[in-house]
Order: sequence, then C-alpha cells, then structure tokens
Amino acid sequence: CGTGLLTLQLQPCVHTITGVDSSSGMLEVLNSKIHDLHLPNARTQLLDIEKGSRFEGKYHLIVSSMTMHHIKEVKPLLRMFYDALLPSGRLCLADLDPEEGKFHSGNEGAYHFGFDRTELKKHLHEAGFTEAGEMTASMMTKPAADGVLREFSVFLITGEKR
Repeated sequence: CGTGLLTLQLQPCVHTITGVDSSSGMLEVLNSKIHDLHLPNARTQLLDIEKGSRFEGKYHLIVSSMTMHHIKEVKPLLRMFYDALLPSGRLCLADLDPEEGKFHSGNEGAYHFGFDRTELKKHLHEAGFTEAGEMTASMMTKPAADGVLREFSVFLITGEKR
C-alpha cells in the first residue's frame, strides 16, 4: 500500500480496509494519515512474504497497484491472495505491461520489467482464480531511466475466487 494513496481513495467506498506493505516506514506514514483523518475503519499490516508472513483475516477484495513488479516470486503471492479472499472475492492487479527496464531510474528492487498479460492470467488460473479479465487501465508518461520522456502502459487484471 505504500503511503496509502490508493488505500485512502478506496476507504470511503468500503466497510473496512487494510493497507499492507513490507516496509514499516511506509506503514508509519499511512498510520499517521489514518490517525489524522480519524478513520476507524482503516488499519495496516506489515507483511514480509520473503520471511513467511501471511495475510491476517479474510477479504472481499484485494487490490494491488504497481506492486507486483517488485515481487520476486509472483506465483506464491497469487496463491496467498487467493487464500486470503472470501468465496466470490475479487482480485484486482494493476501493473506494467512489458517494458525495457526504463520505468525506474534504478532497478534495485524491481524484479520484473512488466508482465505479459496472457502469462499473468495463466498464473491467476493456476492459483485458482476464475474469470480473469484484463484491460489497459492507463498510460503513464514520465522521464525514463535514460532521461527520455516515455510512455508506459499499465494494465488491470481481475480474477474471482469461486
């Protein structure tokens, strides 16, 4: 969830919300915002999947935005998402289409230079998800690692737990 930009946009639309991140520093920033905005339906969870952490609780919806390319092993995380969802729960993944490693100014911590949508949907099905749909969610223009202004496409892939 990082510092909670998307979490705080979704918060008024849901009964409860949990921002999850592997960085305690990011969660401290989000916790401060939750406190300052008096949001009793929002909480955070530190989750380090490389150390074996698991999601606390069960969810109707899991949203991941621009996170998956920072995850070394994607397949186990997709299975964790599946296990954390309630029946008929939905997963929404937004991330980069394949690019040449120019999205970040430095690629430390970026394990994937985008994803092939067909392959990622296959991984979703292997994890148990059905009805995997996809679309281009946005086009992002920004200076690339080489300083040149480039356009990057961001997809949205969704799946449902049956």
